[in-house]
Amino acid sequence: MPVKICRSLNQLANSCLRQANIQVTRNASTLSDFDIQHKTPVVRKVIHIPKAQYGGRHTVTMLPGGGIGPELMDYVKEIFRVGGIPVDFELVQIDPKSSGNEDLEYAITSIKRNGVAIKGNIETGSLDTGIISRNVALRNELDLYVNVLSCKSYPGVIARQKDIDILIIRQNTEGEYAMLEHESVSGVVESMKIVTYDNSERVARFAFEYAKKLGRKKVTTIHKANIMKLSDGLFLETSKRIAKEYPEIEHNEMIIDNCCMQLVSNPHQFDVMIMTNLYGTIVSNVICGLVGGAGLLSGKNYGDHYAIFEPGTRNTGTSIAGKNIANPIAMINASVDMLEHLGHQTHAHILSSAVNNTVNVEKIHTPDLGGTASSMDVVQSILKHVLEATKSMKW
Repeated sequence: MPVKICRSLNQLANSCLRQANIQVTRNASTLSDFDIQHKTPVVRKVIHIPKAQYGGRHTVTMLPGGGIGPELMDYVKEIFRVGGIPVDFELVQIDPKSSGNEDLEYAITSIKRNGVAIKGNIETGSLDTGIISRNVALRNELDLYVNVLSCKSYPGVIARQKDIDILIIRQNTEGEYAMLEHESVSGVVESMKIVTYDNSERVARFAFEYAKKLGRKKVTTIHKANIMKLSDGLFLETSKRIAKEYPEIEHNEMIIDNCCMQLVSNPHQFDVMIMTNLYGTIVSNVICGLVGGAGLLSGKNYGDHYAIFEPGTRNTGTSIAGKNIANPIAMINASVDMLEHLGHQTHAHILSSAVNNTVNVEKIHTPDLGGTASSMDVVQSILKHVLEATKSMKW
């Protein structure tokens, strides 16, 4: 009798466990990206990281960086305050002139604590050989292995090309950005380009899954495998292998120099583009120039644990800090991406609509877009639309 009871209890426990796993898997499809990263080991088998959420509010690390970064972050904070958006910012300053990396280490600790960050460009001098690039170090230390840049034309902005809608997905931690350089003999410097099978595979899989999720039809792998046969060859062959698992999505390849020419002459042939790190920097700046400039597009950096949101093109500045002429749209779009990631879809939609009305309908443009509006003019318009959309809401 005791044996039968034990056997029945075991069967019951196994049945409950199966049902629980099914329910967790079903629930995962309705969770935000942030929740998937932090709450569902069924979806992503990672070590649990406590999420910084209290009373329905998220805490996000804010890294203003240098240049126009602090100015743009002030605009973001004001918009979030006026809109009643349930996000608190932990401000972390990184001194670009610092001779050490203590600020950087604290920033990494903060992001690990909060899970999400929004950042400006953190400058590192080109000749500061004793100091690592803070931007690269953040991505490497947090294993933010993929960067996503959505390059979509704004109908209200006069640009060199119209109706562009391209997704750039770039490997974010390897390639020429491995920061492995040395002077073998006096006057001879060697820089190592690192490409690994594991990182190539997870970026390629991310690209195809992302394309499938968004209903995209084609993925193009950008490379220079005709010259770098081992490194770019590995990246290309890995993309080809992963592509076979997605027969519904067309896959082709293109050499980076031809790609830049094709982007300028016929960008509409591209849908989703996947590439290594340096090529991603080049291509993203080319496309930004085609759609109106660096002040419009935002970038998303993803890993299994953390996410950082920022303007889409790095180390590209067309405005002077403190002059009230910087285009705030890219940073505001980064905050929209962040809200979507955190699951605040209503607030993200309100803010995105406010940007659309300001840029495309009212055509309030800063000098980089050919207009005469100041940064504050753009922000005031966005605030007006946010207030209009939220005046009847009880948060």
